[in-house]
Amino acid sequence: MRKSAPSGYGPGVAQHRDVRPGYTVIHPNRDRVICKLTRIFVVIVLLISVALMLAVTVGGWSKLEGMTPINFVWCALYVVIAFFIARWARGLLPIAGVLGLLLLAIALIASVGFGGTSWFDRSNASYGAAHALGGGQGLSSDTIGTLVLLLVPVELVLILVAVVGFAQGWNVELEVPDEEAAARRSGGGGRQETRFGGGRTAAT
Repeated sequence: MRKSAPSGYGPGVAQHRDVRPGYTVIHPNRDRVICKLTRIFVVIVLLISVALMLAVTVGGWSKLEGMTPINFVWCALYVVIAFFIARWARGLLPIAGVLGLLLLAIALIASVGFGGTSWFDRSNASYGAAHALGGGQGLSSDTIGTLVLLLVPVELVLILVAVVGFAQGWNVELEVPDEEAAARRSGGGGRQETRFGGGRTAAT
C-alpha cells in the first residue's frame, strides 16, 4: 500500500494514510473557486498587516517604548503563517484569527487612547517628534495614528476571512482513481461520481 501526500493540516504535521493501489487522495474543496479566493485573501490581509506594522515600527521607532521587538516578532509570525496558509495549512487559520483579535485590541487602545494618550494626542506641540529607525526623521504622530487606526478594519477582516476559510474544509480528503485525479489536475474536472469499495461517493 502506498502512502498519501501530506494533507496540509499545518506546518510540520504530515498526515499519512493507506491508499489502495491505483487510487490517489485529493482535497476536492481546494478546487473550489471560493476556497482559492479565500486563501489568497487571507494571505493578502496578513501581508497588508505586516506592511502597516512595519511602517509604524520604523516610522515611530523612538516612541514605541520597547515594543519594537514584539512588533518584529509579530510581523515574522504573520509572514510564516501567510506562507503556510498559501500552502493550504487550514490549522493555522484559528491562530491567525486569534493574533488578529489581539492586534485589533492593541490598535484600538493605541489609536483611541483608552486609559492613556493616543497617537493623535501626540501631535500637540508639547510632544517631541518621533525618530525613525536609524535616527532619521520619523513619521508624524497623526500619520502613525492613521496607520494604527487602519489596522483595526484590516484585523477585523482577517478574523472574518480566517473563520470563513476554516469552515470551508480545506483538509477534506477524497480517494479517487489515478486517472480522475490526473483529470482534475489538468482541469478536466474528473467524473461526477467515484466508486469506493462497492459504494459511491459524489465528487465535490
